[in-house]
Amino acid sequence: MRTLPKATFTAAATALGAAAPQPASAMIECGMASWYALEAGTTSADGGAIDPSVLAAAHRSLPFGTRVRVENLSNGRATTVEINDRGPFTHGRVIDVTRAAAEQLAFLDSGVARVRISTIETGEEDEASAAAKKCP
Repeated sequence: MRTLPKATFTAAATALGAAAPQPASAMIECGMASWYALEAGTTSADGGAIDPSVLAAAHRSLPFGTRVRVENLSNGRATTVEINDRGPFTHGRVIDVTRAAAEQLAFLDSGVARVRISTIETGEEDEASAAAKKCP
């Protein structure tokens, strides 16, 4: 089977009037984040053990294993987490992060923070690409 380069596919899709596929890094979501305090060893939705000391998160729809950059919009602090669970189950929240991620984002005491989350691809964690992703 012959594989076409991404540029060829994108040009063909555009010529046919179809929307060009978006890279995984194009997903941007803004809203409230919270952190969850589950016992170490509790099972997450992906079947693994929850560990509050790792940088992980729960999201309603992103595939397990997706790496997400989370930025606290009130202080500019950011971290990268891996989606390994489902949630949040509280209205108005877009992501739940582990205690370790909340510490890095500096919202452990408040419990919630307004954040921008964007999916990333390997090697795309530099500040320039992050700055280009704006909240609507």
